[in-house]
Amino acid sequence: MKSRGALLILAFFMASLNLRPAITSIAPLLETLRDQLAMSASVASLLTSIPVFCMGIFSPMAAALGARFGIERVIGWSLALIGVGTALRFFTHSTFFLMVTAFVAGLGIASAGPLLSGFIKRYFPTRVPTMIGLFSVALTIGASLGSGLAAPFQSQTHSWQGALAVWALLAFIAVPIWWMSLRRAGGRGDGNAASAQTASLPWGQKKAWLLTLSFGFMAMMFYSITAWLPPIIEGLGYSKVYAGNVLTLFALVQVPVSLFLPALLKRYPARLPWMLLCSAFELVGLSMLYFSVAPWIAAIVIGIGAGALFPLNLLLPIDATTNGQEAASWSAMTQSAGYVIGAAGPLILGWIHDATQSFSMAVVALIALVVIMIVIQLIAVPRHDGQRERKAA
Repeated sequence: MKSRGALLILAFFMASLNLRPAITSIAPLLETLRDQLAMSASVASLLTSIPVFCMGIFSPMAAALGARFGIERVIGWSLALIGVGTALRFFTHSTFFLMVTAFVAGLGIASAGPLLSGFIKRYFPTRVPTMIGLFSVALTIGASLGSGLAAPFQSQTHSWQGALAVWALLAFIAVPIWWMSLRRAGGRGDGNAASAQTASLPWGQKKAWLLTLSFGFMAMMFYSITAWLPPIIEGLGYSKVYAGNVLTLFALVQVPVSLFLPALLKRYPARLPWMLLCSAFELVGLSMLYFSVAPWIAAIVIGIGAGALFPLNLLLPIDATTNGQEAASWSAMTQSAGYVIGAAGPLILGWIHDATQSFSMAVVALIALVVIMIVIQLIAVPRHDGQRERKAA
């Protein structure tokens, strides 16, 4: 039984690892792509925003497909789609085709993301914070690999196409591991029309909308930083290599945060104090960035906040539900509208840069965004949430 559990965890980790490289590998090569394909900052920002928009628009479809065919099957198909979309980048020589690859990969990411929350609820109902922590670690490692190695790959191969397409290997490795692990563990890959009736998203529930807004503003902040942190730092007078390294540092610092968060939540399970603390970290880091104070330290401080806010927001719909399919449906809603909100962040920063030819006002906009996010957290998150974890412990 232990080996079966280990196989499921491996499959889950490998699947989660694939949800960010197709997005984060863009930012270190953004200036190269703009030069090679003659893109404005606003158009270039679409390479990050399109997958995030997909994650918003198609998350409800993922919940319905998961109910109809089984969340395990749909996650497996989604991994294959991520691999295909990423591999196609090797053959692209135009802005339009690159946008198409972002859309295809985004479809796969959109389908897998919310269903993995349902997967946690179904297979690990007594270990939700731990598995959310592992999920966040896998996402962060994947994001770090994409942001940290894209520029070196491009330098070694003299091909930005190859540097963007190489991440398909992660998906092509994950697909057979996913299916093999589920078969050996006796995973359920079935679904039916009756269960699809329970997959309706909670659009009419105020609680679900509040959680969606919390997730959305967190995502807007995260993807704005992911897309534009290197250009912002280059605009402060630092080198391209330094800027890329700072983005990698922003991603890497989230790994230990995600690892330690479950233990902290077990001891102090209330979500709201942690969310407010992490938002304060982001405010401090952005203020340092605005005044050009040690960008690498600013990136660490922002990364600490981002590294905890993501898993905390993932926990909220799981806390509010009672079974795997319901958790997938609530997660699909929060991620659906939430990612649509989040996708606007990189676009807004691109527009601000095009209008001002500077990122100073963009950083001010991010500071204002975090303030709004704090207000939403105070309204949306119970002050004594997480008691179930305390009792279970």
